[in-house]
Amino acid sequence: MKKTTAFLAASLLMTTALATSAETIRWARAGDSLTLDPHAQNEGPTHTVAHQIYEPLLIRDTTGAFEAALATDWAPSADDPNVWIFNLREGVTFHDGAEFDSEDVVFSINRAKSEESDMKELINSIVEVRAPSKYVVEIVTDGPNPIMPNNLTNLFMMDKTWAEANDTVGVQDFEGGGTSFATTNANGTGPFRVVSREPDVETVLAQNENYWGMDQFPMDVTEIIYTPIQNPATRVAALLSGEVDFIQDVPVQDLNRVAETDGLDIRTAPQNRVIFFGMNTGADDLERDNVDGKNPLADQRVRQAMKIAINRDAIKQVIMRGQSQPAGVIMPPFVNGWTAELDAVPATDVAAAKALMTEAGYEDGFSIQLDCPNDRYINDEGICQATVGMLAQIGITVNLDAKPKAQHFPLITNGQTDFYMLGWGVPTYDSEYIFNFLVHTRGEDRGSWNGTGYSNADIDAKIQSLASETDLDARDATIAEIWETVQAETLYLPVHHQVLNWGVKSNVGIDVDPEDQPKFKYFTVN
Repeated sequence: MKKTTAFLAASLLMTTALATSAETIRWARAGDSLTLDPHAQNEGPTHTVAHQIYEPLLIRDTTGAFEAALATDWAPSADDPNVWIFNLREGVTFHDGAEFDSEDVVFSINRAKSEESDMKELINSIVEVRAPSKYVVEIVTDGPNPIMPNNLTNLFMMDKTWAEANDTVGVQDFEGGGTSFATTNANGTGPFRVVSREPDVETVLAQNENYWGMDQFPMDVTEIIYTPIQNPATRVAALLSGEVDFIQDVPVQDLNRVAETDGLDIRTAPQNRVIFFGMNTGADDLERDNVDGKNPLADQRVRQAMKIAINRDAIKQVIMRGQSQPAGVIMPPFVNGWTAELDAVPATDVAAAKALMTEAGYEDGFSIQLDCPNDRYINDEGICQATVGMLAQIGITVNLDAKPKAQHFPLITNGQTDFYMLGWGVPTYDSEYIFNFLVHTRGEDRGSWNGTGYSNADIDAKIQSLASETDLDARDATIAEIWETVQAETLYLPVHHQVLNWGVKSNVGIDVDPEDQPKFKYFTVN
């Protein structure tokens, strides 16, 4: 049993000191973290906040390369190809002063594998986690897993004793509306600790002066005040007026305005994320359409018609002001498996789309509801509105229902939407991540974001084989076969790859992270 010395009094004193001498960064973006429970939601803004507080065994730097975090090195076992060995960083403490060791890693990974966790697809090949010594962890997989480290960059380590003491051993049931102590409280090893948390209003973080990386990173930022501002105009106004120092999602219509303002910069980079629409193809009948007794989306001709009715170039030019890259596949170019051929953008052809609708028996069209977030992706609601008009040209009347992501995402994960927008980043930089979440049959450990109802036993078997195929050429061939089926079936309607535009004060030094996950320990302030 490890020691659990608490430093509450010291923490309170440190908070007081920082209030008078902090190098504060006031940070805003459209939406808030959904929860502070690090295993409850696999969602970008949620992970971004978590990265300031908690840490994984390893992370990616702004180039996408691996960087040591709570593990100093890792490698497959020389004795057993089914085992990865991680050597842990010594001398690390949690925010309450408790020591970090292998016991916490075993607990955290097992917690992330549990039923309520939204991270379980990432680690479904893990069959056991062992702690042979205080600073060594062995991860045992079901067959050799050549890319196990890729799956751990957003898998955060919790303090086992703290979780037990606060009744948070179980993961928050986010989809079911559950909450726990970990929903609004945290005890990580990261560079910042939680001072206060008011969801959707403000989160205040203070520098962890006992952070193990104090001498390894700039650590210029000593306080973060994070404020979600959903309204784009209000968000930009806050940056222009100096009320905030950094916004992650500058509206494309305001890029020039921000760039031309003295003391402000626009930092731009391609994002590891693609925006697309999903369709419920698996139901016998849809709940939110006007077709009785059958499902028009189950007809591949209808899906193909919708695919070629969307004018991606118009969305790029009008809605995104040139700040997007039209896509032909739901896979960013960063990802293993991507090819230019797969990403070839389908030509918009309204006449051909109408012909396909007629061939499918829907020459008079039909109506359907489109569920869309309004605070998650760049111009998400605007893209949906444009798509409504494009599909109207082929007889599909789309009723748009846009709502905050906290209400939108459960519609997908709970199977309560027929037609929906989703964006997908790939932190593993490998196609297996996409297949596990979006293509595999929905089940206990895969397919949690597959709102399409698609189920193919042969494809499922191929997806599962990827976790233990060590012949990388053979593995890549299987990935190509799966993509061929996904594209032929028109499972999703790709729209575009996002481009990141961060707005920041000129005296703040940062590199844009393709994951859209700024890590404030790297920030410099001049």
